[in-house]
Amino acid sequence: MSKAPPAPTGRVTLVGAGPGDPDLLTLKAVKAIQAASVILVDDLVGEGVLAHARPDARITYVGKRGGCKSTPQATIEQLMLEAARAGENVVRLKGGDPFIFGRGGEEVESLRRAGIEPVVVNGITSGLAAMTSLGAPLTHRDRAHGVVFVTGHPQKDGPGLDWARLGESAHDLRLTLVIYMGISSAARIQAGLLSALPASTPVAVIQRATLPAQRQCLTTLGELPDRLAACGLGSPAIMVVGDVVLGVRAALQDAALAA
Repeated sequence: MSKAPPAPTGRVTLVGAGPGDPDLLTLKAVKAIQAASVILVDDLVGEGVLAHARPDARITYVGKRGGCKSTPQATIEQLMLEAARAGENVVRLKGGDPFIFGRGGEEVESLRRAGIEPVVVNGITSGLAAMTSLGAPLTHRDRAHGVVFVTGHPQKDGPGLDWARLGESAHDLRLTLVIYMGISSAARIQAGLLSALPASTPVAVIQRATLPAQRQCLTTLGELPDRLAACGLGSPAIMVVGDVVLGVRAALQDAALAA
């Protein structure tokens, strides 16, 4: 008696859900969500994004946010593998872009070790969308020749970022610093950057970028922790450091004049 053929392996797609506004999803992301039978959803995915899921899709929330209770990364990877081996069409839905501070690299490596080659669908990262929502760029011929995306939340028990050296590079090379997950470390970040950047360096902090609950604060590096406290901003938020923030002030002034 011949054995039954093994069940076909499903597929896994890592999908960037963007910064929150469902209108900012790519067409490829929408198609992947619509086709998924299993969706593993990060905490920062906008609610409207899941409106594209089919009614019978099995949706599991695997939230990951610094300082909050979250699903262990190993558990998430195991859930993806189990569903794929059961023949499911799995979407791992991540806020922003999977490959920018989204642990997408770790998940791809885990899947490949198990013999599964995932598809990755890029999403608009919140560091870009946050400044765009304020009408300003991250690079500018007269103000910034490049941009650095950096995390303010280093790996537990890992080496912290050398903010002083990063500040020196930003000063010497005219770079914009876009800091993810840095609110809880704002005082430490400020202290390091002030060793190389003037206290008058403009800073924008944008909380829940692109969502109806978005809030922002324009300040300077010298006043950063005090202004964060005064504005009551917390995570999730993006900090942008550099002269491109002057474009935010210009945009706001233009908007006021046009009103």
